[in-house]
Amino acid sequence: MAKKPFFENMLESGLFASRWLMAPFYVGLIAALVALMVVFFQELAHSLPMLWTFDAVTHAYAMTADDAIMLALSLIDLSLAANLVLIVIFSGYENFISKLDVGDHKDRPDWMGTVDFSGLKLKLVASIVAISGIALLKGFLDLGGEDELTPVKERQLMWQVIVHITFVVSGVLLAFMDWLTGHQKG
Repeated sequence: MAKKPFFENMLESGLFASRWLMAPFYVGLIAALVALMVVFFQELAHSLPMLWTFDAVTHAYAMTADDAIMLALSLIDLSLAANLVLIVIFSGYENFISKLDVGDHKDRPDWMGTVDFSGLKLKLVASIVAISGIALLKGFLDLGGEDELTPVKERQLMWQVIVHITFVVSGVLLAFMDWLTGHQKG
């Protein structure tokens, strides 16, 4: 085998080392994960006191069943977004920078080290569809309130449905393309 020229070796080494330029992006995503956690606890701190607040005039608690469902959906939404960020951090780092050396740690997720770029795209789209679905459900639950359905709310809900359907169709098409690619390789 012929030896490569010195400059070619240096160029290739530099190109390979450039993958470390991605590391600050993953540190930034950790900051986004912290922000999601703070908002999660702010949502809880804001809503939970309503659970025990009793209004003597209306003889009802401040938090209704619909409010509790909206709180749960908001917290699920934040949790799904945080899971998505964590998946992107782990799999992105492992796919593009370096393997995470955590050994056989008992808490190591089974999927770690097995999510390739194609799998990452599918997980990303699936999470976006789930988050969009929760936002859409929250929009429909808001319709059950005392406010009447205004043209502005109707238009907003229509666009939420359109965006959600777009995400679903995009996810199905992406999965289909990955399936086709997988069958072509086999």
